[in-house]
Amino acid sequence: MTGDEDDASSPSERRDAAAEYETMADALEDLVVELRDEPIAESRLEGLFDEATTSDPRIWNTVTAFIDIEDGEAVVTDESKLAEGSWAPEIVDGCDAMVTVDVQRGLMPDEFTYVVGKELSERIDTFRERATEARRQTEK
Repeated sequence: MTGDEDDASSPSERRDAAAEYETMADALEDLVVELRDEPIAESRLEGLFDEATTSDPRIWNTVTAFIDIEDGEAVVTDESKLAEGSWAPEIVDGCDAMVTVDVQRGLMPDEFTYVVGKELSERIDTFRERATEARRQTEK
């Protein structure tokens, strides 16, 4: 059989997928605005900042925030450090988005905001592209 995996889903399922991707993009966009407009200590990404700036860089090299979208809101479910390697697939598959930053003592809040905002913006673009593709598939 040739074609996209999406060919097997109904137009209704593709519309639902497009709406879900848009919801995820909107929720992450709200998180970027919060990060930009609020002090880090009052943001949902405070734990990521704390771990990235206080962990021993001789042991840990990255910190990841795992984000779920619940009722249209981005919820940081966990922050976790990694020395070397990659996350197990079941961890990655169990979240809607991840943001990873390098462990850097002395990382300034403005730089953190820039790096995390840029990474989240890339995720937002990916979700918007998926929504557009799902809508395009509906039109076929």
